[in-house]
Amino acid sequence: MERKALFQRLDRVAERLRAVEAMLGDPATAADPAKLAELSKQHAALGRLARAYKAYRATLADIEEHRGLLEGKSEDLELIELARDELAGLEEKLERQEGELKLLLVPPRPEDSRNTIVEIRAGTGGGEAALFAADLYRAYSRYADARGWPVEVLSANETGIGGFKEIIFEVQGQGAYSRLKYERGVHRVQRVPQTEAQGRIHTSAATVAVLPEAEEVEVDIDEDDLRMDIFHAASHGGQNVNKVATAVRLTHLPTGIVATCQDERSQLKNRNKAMAVLRARLLDMRTREQHEEISEARRAQVGTGERSEKIRTYNFPQDRVTDHRIGLTVHNLPAILDGELDEIIDAVAISEQARLLEEQRV
Repeated sequence: MERKALFQRLDRVAERLRAVEAMLGDPATAADPAKLAELSKQHAALGRLARAYKAYRATLADIEEHRGLLEGKSEDLELIELARDELAGLEEKLERQEGELKLLLVPPRPEDSRNTIVEIRAGTGGGEAALFAADLYRAYSRYADARGWPVEVLSANETGIGGFKEIIFEVQGQGAYSRLKYERGVHRVQRVPQTEAQGRIHTSAATVAVLPEAEEVEVDIDEDDLRMDIFHAASHGGQNVNKVATAVRLTHLPTGIVATCQDERSQLKNRNKAMAVLRARLLDMRTREQHEEISEARRAQVGTGERSEKIRTYNFPQDRVTDHRIGLTVHNLPAILDGELDEIIDAVAISEQARLLEEQRV
């Protein structure tokens, strides 16, 4: 996007912000809760853009001032050298701010503000894959905790060595889906297992699915289309946890989609949790079907490949994490598995937003 076109769009944003502020000050708006909520949401988003634009223009003014000094007739050599040193940093700052502005200009998708359901499953690699699934769960739960997003486990199938064959959990918080959605795909790990006597590197994988939480009004499930099975919850060793059967398995007969929950001691709570997972999976299936043709066209244009391909590799011997979608490599693996994911998520998000901006121009 050319700078002139960027300024034009941002000037329109400023105009819209002033209009929204005027409507928020209207007593009639305060009497309409739905309108007030919508305008407040718009004001928050537009305000972020306006502040980013103001900071961008300030940096641009600083650059022009420094260039003017370098092109002038000042005899203060120390001042000129200082201006030259600062100019490089200002230009890098401007480029970063411009990228952030472009990202903010892409309209958020409705589901981005929702809670999210994350499903992690051990893939190839046996017990080591299950341990890696547990590592990913810890990373995401700590990432959520740092943002004040509560995490609730909906279902877990543990192994006897501290891993997960499968774990499904909900992350509650404004924007949880907008961040975690970039984690969906196949994650591969390369490391020496503790049980490997000869120090050979073992490669295993886990899959991550990220679904926006669905509202009941969006996914209407006919009770006649459901089969509910009740059974005893079991621990990872196979022993029954409860004497009373409380675990619930829901099967949506038209699609064959299954959701299971056994973590609660209450059959009703397990059913409600299983229903939330089922509803999210049905919404995801419907959304994918609706956008299938568009997605195929996008893949053909940008060559992103199928979602089933690995998106990231965690290489322990080299302390390296590589995101294959954008070719980014960082050397801070322990911190990343400790929940410090922003560097990677930000880079992937900017790349995705750049692609969406390019599509808007076509």
